[in-house]
Amino acid sequence: MSRIKAPVVITANDLLSGEVVYLDASHRWSVELSAAKVFEVVEDATIELDAMAKEADVVGAYLAEVLVGASISPRHYREGFRQRGPSNYFHGKQTVKGAEVAA
Repeated sequence: MSRIKAPVVITANDLLSGEVVYLDASHRWSVELSAAKVFEVVEDATIELDAMAKEADVVGAYLAEVLVGASISPRHYREGFRQRGPSNYFHGKQTVKGAEVAA
């Protein structure tokens, strides 16, 4: 397994909705990647991950590599899929995109 490289964010799934969430600078979970706290040091992120993963609000918390430029974007295609939501049919985040495609 390859070693994770900074910059990273902490991501998980909301326990009740299943929505992908990101830890923000205020230690709250946000559905927006743009609100995520970006860690430049993996060890700092790991310490915070250990503390935040014990919350009852989320499941499956882990570090995800990101690219930081004008905006934050996932480094790996898997994270892009998670961010957009399920791809089997249009629902949730994809509802608006699905309506645009159908029109």
